[in-house]
Amino acid sequence: MLTFENTWPYEKTMDDIYLQECPFCRKTSVLTSFSEDSLELAKEGIKQLLIMPCCYGKLTILKADDDYLWADEKLRENR
Repeated sequence: MLTFENTWPYEKTMDDIYLQECPFCRKTSVLTSFSEDSLELAKEGIKQLLIMPCCYGKLTILKADDDYLWADEKLRENR
């Protein structure tokens, strides 16, 4: 079962997918190479690989919704 700890928020502006902050190096306003097609496949539950352009950290995206990417690893602290 996926928990909220495995999520990371994203924003879509036109055809670009941004992360407010990289979950690995904490760089802000990261423009990803994640395409609209990859996002749609993730929304269908098809695994996608997202390589962060800032630090080359790898995220395996298991699914997506309109606000969050759901990864196969813990991305945030349980607060």
